[in-house]
Amino acid sequence: MPGPFVEFLSRWTVDPFIAVNLALAVVAYLWAAQRVNLRDPDLPWPRVATGCFIGAIALLGLVYLGPMAAWAHTFLWVHMAQHLVAMMVVAPLLVLSAPVTLIFRASSAAARRRWVVPVLRSTVVRWLTNPLFIWLFFAAVLFGVHFTPFYDWALRNHDADTFLKQPLFLIAGFLFYFPLIGSNLQPRRPTHAVRLLLMASIMVPEAIIGASLFFASVPLYATFVSVDRPFGPDALSDQHLAGACMWAFIMVMDTFWMMDMVRGWITSEEARGRRIDAEIAAEQALAAKGETS
Repeated sequence: MPGPFVEFLSRWTVDPFIAVNLALAVVAYLWAAQRVNLRDPDLPWPRVATGCFIGAIALLGLVYLGPMAAWAHTFLWVHMAQHLVAMMVVAPLLVLSAPVTLIFRASSAAARRRWVVPVLRSTVVRWLTNPLFIWLFFAAVLFGVHFTPFYDWALRNHDADTFLKQPLFLIAGFLFYFPLIGSNLQPRRPTHAVRLLLMASIMVPEAIIGASLFFASVPLYATFVSVDRPFGPDALSDQHLAGACMWAFIMVMDTFWMMDMVRGWITSEEARGRRIDAEIAAEQALAAKGETS
């Protein structure tokens, strides 16, 4: 008899819709990056941004195809891992891949004037990048999915899971990180202090959900109670494991992104200091020249 680890890796699920769309996303991104490189060879598209995008797509493929997809409706901890990776790793990597900047640079001048710039300056985008909105939307998705019948319903409905729940987590994560990290021609960005506050405070709803799963005395989701488990923990132990995974994951990833924001803040302040020093030096040189003339 194979061990649990071997059995876990031996079962695969490959959803053609997901696989094809991930492949198309990579092709579209690489085409746009090559278009930028051909149009502006002196300022080629950053390889780091391309690497972030490829890494994000690879992670999506890892969690939504293969063994994790096969066991996601059997073990809650696997299902939880899918959403945590999508929201807290894939989404920020997509932001760092600078898709909006890529669209802007790959577009023609006419397309920029007619579509790209008006969209970036639109009221909708201002709302979608508002610090209060992104925090509330992220928290609402977490609470709305985990503390309502929606979770069980989506588990039993393949289309709801594929076309609604999975994209919802990814969109919520992307919108949350979009004004906080990277550079995507954001119309308005919060100050560095506000970015850190948003990142630190979002840990509260995340921790509440993790604690609710970990300390619950009964299983919260009927689907994981009725499912046949060939190995591994029972439904309640599985739920406790999912809560512990969420706690550990949010501590690591939120701390990582906060450290990145602090690094960006320090870099910004250093650049600001150099500009001020240059202005002072220019004024002093101008004053000295006036005294000698």
